Amino acid sequence: MVKVSIKDDQGLVTRAAFNSGKVDVVTINDPFIDLNYVVYMFKYDYTYGKFNSTVKAENKKHIINGKSIITFQEQDLANINWGDAGADCVVESISVFTTMERAELT
Repeated sequence: MVKVSIKDDQGLVTRAAFNSGKVDVVTINDPFIDLNYVVYMFKYDYTYGKFNSTVKAENKKHIINGKSIITFQEQDLANINWGDAGADCVVESISVFTTMERAELT
């Protein structure tokens, strides 16, 4: 199973990962939206419908089906050590980092 960190997906990539059963989400970074609202939007997505499992925010973590996901609200991506979280790769899914220069860590 591939372990991924997700950079601000509003739930789309996270939902796909959980539905696939082949991807383990270990961290999520959403610097723009409060964790409680992220959880609400994930659970009640207006496009994909309600996510019919337990979803909640607890101790600065996103909990989905009992799986605890470390959650950051960091705008400076250099402050996140993705490898320490156990991620094999980072999924960039926000329209802010649209060039290689903006998306890469220095």
